[in-house]
Amino acid sequence: MAKTTEIDSIKELNLYVEKIYNEIAKVIIGQKQVIEQVLISLFCNGHSLIIGVPGLAKTMLVNTIAQIVDLTFNRIQFTPDLMPSDITGTEVIEEDRTTGKRNFRFVKGPLFANVILADEINRAPPKTQSALLQAMQEYKVTYAGATYPLPTPFFVLATQNPIEQEGTYPLPEAQLDRFMFTINIGYPEKTEEIEIVKTTTSAYQADLKKVIGAEEFINLQKIIRRMPVSDEIIERTVELVGRTRPENKNAPEIVKKYVAWGAGPRASQYLTLGAKAKAALDGRFSPNLDDVRYVCHPVLRHRIITNFAAEAEGIKSDHIIDELLKNFL
Repeated sequence: MAKTTEIDSIKELNLYVEKIYNEIAKVIIGQKQVIEQVLISLFCNGHSLIIGVPGLAKTMLVNTIAQIVDLTFNRIQFTPDLMPSDITGTEVIEEDRTTGKRNFRFVKGPLFANVILADEINRAPPKTQSALLQAMQEYKVTYAGATYPLPTPFFVLATQNPIEQEGTYPLPEAQLDRFMFTINIGYPEKTEEIEIVKTTTSAYQADLKKVIGAEEFINLQKIIRRMPVSDEIIERTVELVGRTRPENKNAPEIVKKYVAWGAGPRASQYLTLGAKAKAALDGRFSPNLDDVRYVCHPVLRHRIITNFAAEAEGIKSDHIIDELLKNFL
């Protein structure tokens, strides 16, 4: 039985989540699962990569969330000529007018904010991607031998267009692994699209209210971390991740045939954390296997690296995850 303090904590989290949903609904129509997955990653202090064709409100969703939470926000439009210093910051020479002495001063770049929208992240060259990599993993920036901590909480919500690949730099697996979730946005339903057209072609303007600040957000993250999870759930989760690796003797035939590299230990960590957050968002005090199933696709789809045989036959990582869930979890 959950303690009274735990019940109160989950109720507090649900209250904030309901307010966030209500504010987002003023701007974003439908996409409930996408919104929920973004919120799960934020409550787990994880980064998300949002993939979808143009016009599906990827950027608008992140902008809306940034307006609702009382956190600092910066948008970085990634382009092929973007340099690392353009996002991390750079040193400038300052002269003391009284003494005439000159000193270097570090001017912080747009990366120094709580919420970062990395728009079209795959357009940045590898040098700039690697600068972002350190920030995402270590929550700090190093410049000219000095290290500068990033504000907390710190989230990178990146967007990527799956169609237009000319002039892009595919994200390396090491960087993809830093993202907790890869979230695919699909086309809206007909009724939703009708509502979108009505709203966006009228004089309607949403009045968004801030519902949560940095301190409250960090406290909610701590609630997720404190949530108990059974040893059985952890063992099943680790076993599932192990079966994504073709060298594992328990791996199914589809993995051995089509997978070059399976998911690493970070996948097990994020599956467990994500399941806890999903349970909390549903008002429950401990995750179950259904919660693990819910977060499997966004956690694993970018961590299962398929081989040439899969590419030739059109087998995607999502199909492999479906088979794993069907036969094991």
